Amino acid sequence: MSTGINDVLERLDTILLGKEREVRLAFCCLLARGHLLIEDIPGVGKTTLAHALAKIFGLDFRRVQFTSDLLPADVVGNAIFDTASRQFVFHPGPIFSQMLLADEVNRATPKAQSALLEAMEEGQVTVDGVTHLLPVPFFVIATQNPQRQIGTYPLPESQLDRFLMRLELGFPGRRAEKEMLAGQDRRDLIRDLQPMVSLEMLLGWQKEVKALHISDTVREYILDLLEKSRQLDGAGTGLSPRAGLALQRCSQAWAFTSGREMVVPEDVQAVAPNVIAHRLGLVSGGLEESGLSLTEKIIRTVPVR
Repeated sequence: MSTGINDVLERLDTILLGKEREVRLAFCCLLARGHLLIEDIPGVGKTTLAHALAKIFGLDFRRVQFTSDLLPADVVGNAIFDTASRQFVFHPGPIFSQMLLADEVNRATPKAQSALLEAMEEGQVTVDGVTHLLPVPFFVIATQNPQRQIGTYPLPESQLDRFLMRLELGFPGRRAEKEMLAGQDRRDLIRDLQPMVSLEMLLGWQKEVKALHISDTVREYILDLLEKSRQLDGAGTGLSPRAGLALQRCSQAWAFTSGREMVVPEDVQAVAPNVIAHRLGLVSGGLEESGLSLTEKIIRTVPVR
């Protein structure tokens, strides 16, 4: 099992050079059945990562460019009157895919952003009072530009909390960037990518991650982290129980990709900045700096049991 996982990670690393940790985190997010938010400047590989994941797992992939004039119906679909049958027929939108790339999600208005809420939480959408189930798996990768850029709308707290992880790709190292300049075009590499993992294998990995052993001691450590966040100045009311569940799921996925059959505190610490920083930042007023600094303070001050 671990050999197959290593093969996938190594293949992804040939597409997104010099970003081994970020690639592994994105993979863990998929294994944990969550959704991923990538915030960074244009041109660092956000879309490339989404395309590569979809190709390697053979997932049905759709992309929606979020703009200021986007409507919720452009994402979820709508009912159109059919003159032949004389009734309204639902036409599914691009959200009915196994992997949805919501590109530059914070360039759309809050009304359009809200089209993702029910889908990300419950795996379904409701249109005109009728509920439609989404495919399984259903994985959203949303990219957003830094909030300091012109023409962006901040994601509301309810939307941010739907993302299991948030990460930044950043610039590659000089060595990796030189290899990129001398190598094949990323678009050509993705075009030539072949599926490596069947749908059945992916769903099997997700089940194994969910069932991976986590001891009461590690759970108590997670609870200590949550409790500490609720005592810190600048963290508002602190982390919610949903954040604790997210931290547990991601820790299980990180341990699974490490080839272990149980979660250790180091797994929790490895994923904590990407799981809880955006949840702390949304209540303390500065998504980038304050959320990360609060996360580091929590990890540093809470002893490992």
